[in-house]
Amino acid sequence: MKKFILGKKIGMTQIFTEEGLSIPVTAVQAGPVSVLQVKTDEQDGYCAVKVGYEDIKESKTNKPMKGSFDKSGVTPKRYLKEIRLEDSEGFEVGKDINVGEMFSEGDVVDVTGVSKGKGFAGTVKRYKTSRGPETHGSHYHRAPGSMGSATDPGRVFKGKRLPGHMGSEKVTVQNLVIVKVYEDKNLLLVKGAVPGPKGGVLVIKEAVKA
Repeated sequence: MKKFILGKKIGMTQIFTEEGLSIPVTAVQAGPVSVLQVKTDEQDGYCAVKVGYEDIKESKTNKPMKGSFDKSGVTPKRYLKEIRLEDSEGFEVGKDINVGEMFSEGDVVDVTGVSKGKGFAGTVKRYKTSRGPETHGSHYHRAPGSMGSATDPGRVFKGKRLPGHMGSEKVTVQNLVIVKVYEDKNLLLVKGAVPGPKGGVLVIKEAVKA
């Protein structure tokens, strides 16, 4: 059974080993998540589990969503996510999944989240390009650089690094180690930093390349 869970980033702190070494960790409020649907190869053509995280009022759902929650016998959830699996056996609709059932100390995981939005940014900040001379009458400081020739090719190639919206992208950080699991508090301590701001929703999965 593949290990996974949804959670919210609380923030960063540090813990100390018995030898006195400091380990930077991210605290994640992980689960519990409820199973809304189990998909199989025979019925759907692929294996997956649809889960919901964080309770909300019934008044905040529309009729199709309410029908889906009623069918699975689960209270309305704010966040829904479908997790692709090689085999969906062992999951049951309506059951809750707790962090202690999925992970233990020393597990290696991949954490996916939406990175912090930085707004509109130039190429120096967005792509770390070099800047022009700062003195002696130069009028080129933080511009994006040459746009290419005039007649041939007569256009800007796709992928040219230009100013634009920076951040707010789906990012996955691989091979992070779980340092501590507090099953009674639904809390995970993951070594290192994870994407997104405090309160951002994260998907924590068993590492692919561990």
